[in-house]
Amino acid sequence: MSILINKDSRILVQGITGREGSFHAERCMAYGTNIVAGVTPGKGGEMFMDKVPVYDSVSQAATETQANVSLIFVPPPFAADAILESADAGISLVVCITEGIPVRDTLFVMRYLEDKQTRLLGPNCPGLISPGDDCKVGIMPGNIHASGKVGVVSRSGTLTYEAVNQLTELGIGQSTCVGIGGDPVSGTTFTDVLKLFNDDPDTDAIVLIGEIGGTKEQEAAAYIKEHVRKPVTALVVGQTAPSGRRMGHAGAVITGTAALASEKSRVLLEAGCAIAPSPGEIGTTLQKQLAARA
Repeated sequence: MSILINKDSRILVQGITGREGSFHAERCMAYGTNIVAGVTPGKGGEMFMDKVPVYDSVSQAATETQANVSLIFVPPPFAADAILESADAGISLVVCITEGIPVRDTLFVMRYLEDKQTRLLGPNCPGLISPGDDCKVGIMPGNIHASGKVGVVSRSGTLTYEAVNQLTELGIGQSTCVGIGGDPVSGTTFTDVLKLFNDDPDTDAIVLIGEIGGTKEQEAAAYIKEHVRKPVTALVVGQTAPSGRRMGHAGAVITGTAALASEKSRVLLEAGCAIAPSPGEIGTTLQKQLAARA
């Protein structure tokens, strides 16, 4: 079993005819993802790879193809409108890969979605993948994943790939891997994904990867301490990051004690998580944790 997406998900790609959209849509399809439509205003009636119809609007695409997931590769100035368009069309899950969306735009989107039945993943995220269902919605490299029972959730795309590669090499497969994105304001949070993994009978353990900035890891730790009885391995990167300097992601900046990697690691440890000593030891830390539980 997987969370959020599966083999029956019907995906449309906003920006499918652009450079990034076409590149990653093709790779999602090669992985087995059921892409049923593309959306590029002004290019309606075209076919992508001679298989996928392109529409001028999300509303038309959703009506004619019953798409229920939108993958967004739209430039930053127009990405917020792309999210709103999907929400208005009744799309249940919107995965926004776009980086550099103004925070003010994202805040407006989040307020707008309060009255909608649409879940937003991102922006500035790598997407998600469920190996057992051959479903990849985003930019994650499919070849490093293996089907199994460990859920992965991360603020960092590249560290998600690193963790997954370590798990796969150790013979530990994944149920679903979710990148929530590194912007200061985003849709789906650590806690949202932890709830889904906690309720998923086919997810037996969880890997959580955080970073400096904000308090998302503290919120996750509070939920883990109160509700999660599955083993959780955690890593928080940025132990040596200087205060006030943005490190990589827009939201990765130390603005107070709570934003420090050391403070986040401390509360996750107190919540019962096993803390990986370094990025290179995520897989072995979980392996040891699972062996100890057994």
